[in-house]
Parts: sequence; C-alpha cells; structure tokens
Amino acid sequence: MVVPGPERRLAAVLAADMVGYSRLMEVDETGTLARLKTHRIELIDPAIAKNRGRIIKTTGDGMLVEFHSVADAVLCAAEVQRRMARRNADISPARWIQFRIGINLGDVIVEENDIFGDGVNVAARLEMLAEPGGICVSGAVRDQVGDRLDDLAFEDLGDQSVKNIARPIRVFRVRLDPEPKTAPEALKAATPTSKKPSIAVLPLVNMSGDPEQEFFADGLSEDIITELSRFHDLLVISRNSTFVHKGKAVKVQEVAREFGVDYVLEGSVRKAGDRVRVTVQLIDAETDRHVWAERYDRKLEDIFALQDEMTRAIVATLPGRVEAATHDRAKRKPTDNMAAYECVLAAKVLHHRSTRQDNAEAQRLLDRALALDPNYAHAHAWKACVLGQTWVYSWCADRDATFQQVAAELEITLALDDNDSDVHRILAALNLNRDDHEKAAYHQERALALNPNYDLVVVQQGELLTWLGRPEEGIDWIKRAMRLNPYHPERFWSHLGRACYCAEKYAEAAEAFSRITRPDHAHHAFLAATFAQMGNAVAATAHAAEVLKREPKFSVAAYLATQHYKREVDRERHEAGLLKAGLPA
Repeated sequence: MVVPGPERRLAAVLAADMVGYSRLMEVDETGTLARLKTHRIELIDPAIAKNRGRIIKTTGDGMLVEFHSVADAVLCAAEVQRRMARRNADISPARWIQFRIGINLGDVIVEENDIFGDGVNVAARLEMLAEPGGICVSGAVRDQVGDRLDDLAFEDLGDQSVKNIARPIRVFRVRLDPEPKTAPEALKAATPTSKKPSIAVLPLVNMSGDPEQEFFADGLSEDIITELSRFHDLLVISRNSTFVHKGKAVKVQEVAREFGVDYVLEGSVRKAGDRVRVTVQLIDAETDRHVWAERYDRKLEDIFALQDEMTRAIVATLPGRVEAATHDRAKRKPTDNMAAYECVLAAKVLHHRSTRQDNAEAQRLLDRALALDPNYAHAHAWKACVLGQTWVYSWCADRDATFQQVAAELEITLALDDNDSDVHRILAALNLNRDDHEKAAYHQERALALNPNYDLVVVQQGELLTWLGRPEEGIDWIKRAMRLNPYHPERFWSHLGRACYCAEKYAEAAEAFSRITRPDHAHHAFLAATFAQMGNAVAATAHAAEVLKREPKFSVAAYLATQHYKREVDRERHEAGLLKAGLPA
C-alpha cells in the first residue's frame, strides 16, 4: 500500500510582524496590548476577511495568513499599511504601531490547520526586509500581479541573500502611492510644526539620596514647565509627555526627535534642610550643543525667585522674540510657607497618578498646606482639581456635594488670586456643565491667556468651540493640544471625534473614536451615530447594541440632556444620527 505524502498546495502567504513590540510593551504593556487588539478588531481582521484570507496563526507581535489569490494578498497588505499610516498620523512617533509585511507565492505543506515549507519561510524573510509600514514581495508575486493593481507600483530591489534560504530571492518593494507619503510626513501634515522656539523639559534628577525628595524634584520640574508655558511665543511640551522618560538614560537628540522640539532642558536638584541646589543645562537638539548652563544654590524660601530667574535666562537664550510682558509673578500670589509649598508639589504628583489611594493622599497633603497657609491660592486651586478628580471617577460618596465643594474652592481661589490658569480652566468646565456658555467662554479665555501652552487648557478650548458651534476651529485647537502632549490622555481623541462629528467629518470622527482602547457606552453611542450618518448600517447597529449592552436603560433624550450644544442645529444632528442607528428615543 502506498502511504500518501503530506498535502501540498500553491498558496499566497502573507507574513506580518509588529515593529518595536518589545520597546512598546516595556513602556506601556496594557495600553499597547489594548491598541493592538483594537487595530485587529477594527482594521486588520476585517481587511483579511474582505480579501478572502485565512489567518493560520498569530503570535504576540505577528501573524501568518494564507490567500488563494496573490492579488487579494497584496490588496489586503496595502489596505492595512495605508490605514495604519493614517491611524499613526496624530500620534507621537514613539507610540506608533507599525507592521512589516512580506508576501510570497510558493509551495506549502498543509498539516491540519497549519502550513509549513519553503513558501512560508520565504514570506517570513521578505517581511524582515520590509521597512516599518512597508511591504516586500517575491518575484513570483510581482509576476503574477503584473499591472493589474492600478494604485500600486513595484520597485525592484534585485536579488537578496536571506538567512536559511540557499538561493538568492528576487525582491520587490510595494510602493503604495506614486509619491509615497510616509507616516512621518502624514504626521507633519496633520500637525504643522510651529515657527515658535520649542522646548521639552526632562524631569530633574533627585540627587539628594533621599527617595522622599522625589516628590520635590518632580514637583519642581512641573513648576519649571508651568513657568515656561506662560510665554506665548514659546512651545512647551507638557509634563505628561516628558515624564515618560523619568528615571531612564536618554539621548537628547532622540528625545528632541520624539517630541519635535528645538531644545531640551535637563538637570538635577538636591534639597537638604532649608537649602536647595538646582543644576540645569539647555541643549540645542540639532547640534547637541550646550547653549546655556547654570547652577543655583539658594535657600528654599527663594525657590520662586529661582524659578523666575531660570525661566527668564532660558527664554533670553532662545533665538527670536519671546515676550516677557505676560510673565509677571508679581501678579500671582505664591506662599511664604515652604512646608505648604512642598505639600502642594507632592499633591500634584500624586494627582497625576489618577488612582483613588493617591487622590486621597493628595487631599490630605492639600489640607495640610491650607492649614499652614489658609490664603495659599494655588493650594485651594489644586484642592478643587483633586476633588474634581473624585467627582469625575465617582470616588466620592455624594457627587452633588462634591461638585458644590469644587465650586466653593474655586470661588475662594478666585478671591485670593485671579491669575491662576487652573482655576479658570476648571471654572470654564464647571460653567459649561451648567450650560452657561458665556461664563465658560470668559474663564476659558482667561485660562488661555494665563497659560497658552497648558495642554488641558488648549484641548478645552477646542472642546468649548465645538459646543459653541465652531467645530472647525475646535479641531485645530485639539490637534495643537496633541502636539503639546504627544502622550495625551485618550479623552483627547474623544474631543476630536466630537468636533469632527459636529463638523460633519464623519470618517475622521470614526477614526478618532477608534483610538479609544476602552470605550464606554457614550463612545459607542457616538460611533453608532457616526456610522449611521455615513450610511454604514451594519457598523451602526453593532455599536448601538454595545450601547444597550452597557447601559440597558439608555435613551436618546436622556443622553442628549447631558450634552452642552449651544446651537439647536448641532443637537439635532447628533439626535438624528442616534435615532438612525436604531437607539431608543
């Protein structure tokens, strides 16, 4: 009896691998996995299914896919790479998720649900030759496709010797456009670079040898960023982005490239008793040259004067006109109590961690600061911030009472000091929540004038303009906030999605909302309305089902009562999309 050999067949094999997977996992494991899962669900798997592909197997950072048609395999790869480039357009390069893809046409051995053999091995080697975001194919694939795919071109890379394949492989690079636009160019188009001098401030290194002084070092770093942010003619990257490098050895030119800035400030702080020593240096990122350095050795009570002196020296060193008129500490009222100041520094750092336990500790520190100096306006402002966080995350027993407490703290701060951007930022949000658009606009304007580089103020400007019926302007402000903070919170995407929906840019709205890794019922409601407006009934129905799954009592009327549109036409547009998606009135 003749024993049949293994089944063989000719197949188009696509091998894909994620670029920089280990680095991204190290920086943000949960976020990377969530974003990768979202890309799979919304983009990659549907593109494979649409082009009649079959996923053979997946690894954490890659996959192997079989197609019966070579053209289908190439079309699938092109769609994935083009759409991924668009998804990366508004994200810091450090957070891009990109794939390399290789495609081969060859003989494969079939064993149960897996495939092996030379055809698979060559596809894997082609993938390794591809650039991030690129596609490489074998000569056999190029010959089969020919000129049938109008919007694709092939660039001959010649014969290549690859690992574990004895013969040279003829390799072609797929050009997705006649004038290919790489992801960096897409980013450049989406967020025009400012002509202002731009700077990133790295966290000051704690040199005291006392871990307890980390709060002081981090808080002082944040204060320096805040002081520099007040200069209108300077672009300053937010602390949320630069602090991702805390505790790491970094190369200044890589940091500058990541954030797209001209200058980087780095340094250290040593605090002992009532004295503090701060050493800083300003580096021209393009030449990697020190343009200014200074060591300050002062009493702790001189910390505010030290900050003023440092920021003025930095802006005086930068080329171009950086105005000093708006930077006048005499208009603002710091404290004379250094223990209270240290409590506020530590409370800010804890607040940024966004956990219930850290929030409670931040409240305790702020209460301590206010006991030491009841007239410390900035402490009252941050008490309102921290209480506002408990309201947002429902970490409080009585939300209505907490909301009133936030308002009370803000009124106290306003009476003590009318020049705190955080106070006006929160008052703008509070008045918007009351649908008082005029008061919200007044406080928002004050916040923006006081700190034009504060990403939370800038994104809120975009949000407010959307509610006022000026979404096109809102989109520009939100994208500017994303430039100031490349590691921005996911809610920035929500603001952008809302603005795009209001501007009737539905494809852009869907794209923005798709970036949210843990969407709640409100995000699904917006996606349902968006896809309904685009005429995609299948997607609209699926998102509407998610809304009702998460919020069974959802009604369009109750939901719209929580929205803050000033113009009825904007509210009606939102209502129409929700009802068209099949959500209950």
